[in-house]
Amino acid sequence: MKAPHRQNVIEKAPGVVTRVIAGETILVPVSGNVADMQRIFSINEMGAFLWELIDGTASLEELAFAVAGEFDVDEETALSDVLEFARGLLGSGLAAVRS
Repeated sequence: MKAPHRQNVIEKAPGVVTRVIAGETILVPVSGNVADMQRIFSINEMGAFLWELIDGTASLEELAFAVAGEFDVDEETALSDVLEFARGLLGSGLAAVRS
């Protein structure tokens, strides 16, 4: 897998269900109306914020600007965090780079 770049736009994979359980955001891949319970992903507050913003139109750099504003971190740190989060999503099949 190629590392995500700041100009990449990613989109959520179809069939990923989001649930908040006891204050924790969970991503569950669903295939054929059946949840893959072996592949449940828990994401932190920043991850949940990003997940809601991923719409297939914003670049990772644009998402990083939103993170910097929301979490009061500098843009370089935000971009690093967003790229790391995107790498995890892409590697887990929860998102894809939009072509």
